[in-house]
Amino acid sequence: MAMPDFALSVQYGVAEPRLPRWRLRRWVGRALAAAFEDAPELAQTAALSIRLVGQAEGRQLNRDFRERDYATNVLTFEYGVGPDGVARGDIVICKPVLVREAREQGKRFEDHAAHLTIHGTLHALGYDHLDDEDARHMEALETAALARMGIADPYLSL
Repeated sequence: MAMPDFALSVQYGVAEPRLPRWRLRRWVGRALAAAFEDAPELAQTAALSIRLVGQAEGRQLNRDFRERDYATNVLTFEYGVGPDGVARGDIVICKPVLVREAREQGKRFEDHAAHLTIHGTLHALGYDHLDDEDARHMEALETAALARMGIADPYLSL
């Protein structure tokens, strides 16, 4: 599977040495490759940002943009494909929620972070899980991308 061409900006609202830019970039690349293989009509390049945030910022963003008053694990802002053919989006990962979920679900921190990064990237490309069929399709792409990295299906243990 060829790695697609993409630009990635990483912002650290909170420090997390286990999530260096190169690791996040690798995970985004895996998600993009899976999506572009699945749907060749998608833009074949992307410009994305990932921001790692704390509890307060995660809660504020979720409240402001989704009207839900709690911090969620990953929040994605999809901007679509521009006239230049580039898909754009912002992905926000809330570190405290990531840490808590990994612990509660008995998963390695890095494995759960990879899953959330891939999940958010697919949302940035327009994938969603609003109905059962879309959810199955998106989950299949996620699990395939994770399996290529030796990470177990995250939905089996839920």
